[in-house]
Amino acid sequence: MSTWLPSLITETPQDGYDLAVKLSRVAVKLTQPDPAARERMRPVYAEDADSLIAVSQVVATHFATVAAANGYWKGAP
Repeated sequence: MSTWLPSLITETPQDGYDLAVKLSRVAVKLTQPDPAARERMRPVYAEDADSLIAVSQVVATHFATVAAANGYWKGAP
């Protein structure tokens, strides 16, 4: 597998949030590598409030990690 994540360091909090979303999406692709299976499941979780909340929690966890790596964009990591 090629290196797609050379660093957690980002320029801005917005870039950090975008990275957190990407981390979450990559985790899903690694967990379920079959694109057809992911597409079949999408309508199920897209209408499930608990699934959507769980996604938000995963992104929040990744964002906390990225924010810490960036010194919360206020100082050295």
